Amino acid sequence: MGEPKYIQLPHTADIWVRVRGKDLRELFANAGFAFFEQVADLAQVQEKETQVIRAQAADRELLLVAWLDELLYHFDALHLLFKDFDIIELDETHMVAKAHGEKYDPARHRLRAEVKAVTYHQLAVEQVGDHWEASVIFDV
Repeated sequence: MGEPKYIQLPHTADIWVRVRGKDLRELFANAGFAFFEQVADLAQVQEKETQVIRAQAADRELLLVAWLDELLYHFDALHLLFKDFDIIELDETHMVAKAHGEKYDPARHRLRAEVKAVTYHQLAVEQVGDHWEASVIFDV
């Protein structure tokens, strides 16, 4: 088994994760997975539905927040849980991805935490050796 997609770091009130990926596409996909794994137990989520999600921002760090904000919107407004992501386009300021999952069903899905926002505190996206890492805090 390879490296984990992300690790959760200690934080007094919120959820702080450090995400890894062999490249930026995998990093952004793993950040989406990390976000939804904080929201719900993904073991029961099936890939019944695919949504195309677009995000843009002024730079790579802000793009990560914009991406995660889009995922938060899809959960809060549309009640969708995603567990797998295909990053179709990605550069410094915009991205297009396909997110795979299904509508939240309280009879089948167990929620974990209510993420209220993706914060800019401790935000980082950087290349570390032969891989990429991102640090992000979710306000719960």
